[in-house]
Amino acid sequence: MNILGISCFYHDSAACLIADGKIVAAASEERFNRSKNSPDFPINAVNYCLQSQDLTILDVDYIAFHEKPFLKFHRTVLSHIQAYPFSFKNFMDTMPHWLQDRLIMPLYFGKELGFKGKSVFVKHHLSHAASAFLVSPFDEAAILTADGVGEWATMTYGYGTGSKITIRREMRFPNSLGLFYSAITTYLGFKALEGEGKVMGLAGYGKPCYMDKFSELIKVNSDGSFFINHKFFGFNKGSQMYSKAFVKAFGAIREPESKLDQRHCDIAATLQKTMEDILIKIVNNVYKETKTKNLCLAGGLFLNCVANAKILDSTPFKKVFIQPATGDSGGALGAASYTYHCLLENDRKFVMRDAYLGPDFTDAQIKRALMEKELDFRELSDSELFRYIAQCIYEDKIIGWFQGRMEFGPRALGNRSILANPCNPDMKGILNDKVKHRESFRPYAPAVLDNRAEEFFNGKQHSPFMLLAPSVKANKAKIIPAVTHVDNTARVQVVSRDINPRFYQLIKEFETITDVPILINTSFNLRSEPIVCKPEDAISCFNRTDMDYLVLNNCVVKKQRG
Repeated sequence: MNILGISCFYHDSAACLIADGKIVAAASEERFNRSKNSPDFPINAVNYCLQSQDLTILDVDYIAFHEKPFLKFHRTVLSHIQAYPFSFKNFMDTMPHWLQDRLIMPLYFGKELGFKGKSVFVKHHLSHAASAFLVSPFDEAAILTADGVGEWATMTYGYGTGSKITIRREMRFPNSLGLFYSAITTYLGFKALEGEGKVMGLAGYGKPCYMDKFSELIKVNSDGSFFINHKFFGFNKGSQMYSKAFVKAFGAIREPESKLDQRHCDIAATLQKTMEDILIKIVNNVYKETKTKNLCLAGGLFLNCVANAKILDSTPFKKVFIQPATGDSGGALGAASYTYHCLLENDRKFVMRDAYLGPDFTDAQIKRALMEKELDFRELSDSELFRYIAQCIYEDKIIGWFQGRMEFGPRALGNRSILANPCNPDMKGILNDKVKHRESFRPYAPAVLDNRAEEFFNGKQHSPFMLLAPSVKANKAKIIPAVTHVDNTARVQVVSRDINPRFYQLIKEFETITDVPILINTSFNLRSEPIVCKPEDAISCFNRTDMDYLVLNNCVVKKQRG
């Protein structure tokens, strides 16, 4: 049985294919159309998923969509009416899209894909819940989901056991912790849906000294439920998500790309602490009601790896699972999984242990791309390659590393990565300035060998998906300054030999040279661009940066200076 999951039309469109209960392919549309956070119907991602398994649309039994369009339309129309006349422009901008395709999704699937099978529509937050629990290693677990907004829900909590999921409670729009975070992200001069991670990083440079003022913005009950003071916000009233009252309370808006001052850092720190405090209250309450040791988290809010680590360290839960595409792209995975397991009542037999579900490319395809660009390259054996590149990294060279299947989700996990030396205290500045072309405060993540992670980092558990940011052990921070954040945390990826043997072996060779089992691992892209997908994307990115080497499978290109 083949089930195609689809998420689209808001942000981070994606497709996922489940074949007989196993996730065999998944990818975001942005990687193919090269438009960051693309909301477009994921025609390229769908084509990839099918072609990767030598299937056509005629082989698909079900298409599962990640939300209920009519329910979302109901919320959209009602909220526009309630906010009239301030919402008029938004109403006129969005209605044509609803009337053109979003209310006739089964017909749209037929038109765009030639699909004649059955269509299934799964509530947005139920898709999120399924995307975490149904592919987790847990037989039973509490489930918490949180994002901007789905149909009406902005946060839900439930319980999963076997192949069943029950949603017990939900918070509803316009009370949304995700929209609250995004609104203040835009006030600080960053883009919504893209800049939230920047605000998380910026928070480390500030102090949460606005907690009294924030208590006027959001009222929090003892169980963690919250109510936003909409005097300060307008989620559906125009181009700004915050109001004049917010600006009056916190000062002038920061213009994009303008200088960051301490006030901005302190607001970011207060926002981060407010969110963490609320989530910890909620999770503690969920534990009281479920009494299970396992927790599954899903939704865009849980891309905040600092908050995730605080949740794990500050609540009674022993283990947490967050799948790598926990944002809206993961809705495609969740809708397909929910259809297969919960609706069709099939037992679970798949655990998501890695994120390598995207396209890969043969040596012949890679060599052809290199020759078309007239790039000189050397082809090395595996043992030669790992030793040579590890030595280059030790010598502070920066490496574009392109191997195997592309990762699903927003994190590069060793197959579409830029790699560098974590021991060089200047490396963060070099990468931000000369390679990534991004803000100077942005931190970098360590990829560490699994058998030595506890030697360098604290925490109850470590994430293979770079979704937890534990503190760095006091005696190790000076050894790896380039990946130790200003608040002494690090967004750690634990690398296992059986999950990614090539990446593991490269780190192992670096360990042989330095006794440091860690590399800087950041996504292979430039600022505001998607992570590279094809060899041609990698070559283009390499040519536009000061990376020193490009490694495509076993082919090595050295940058020709001057």
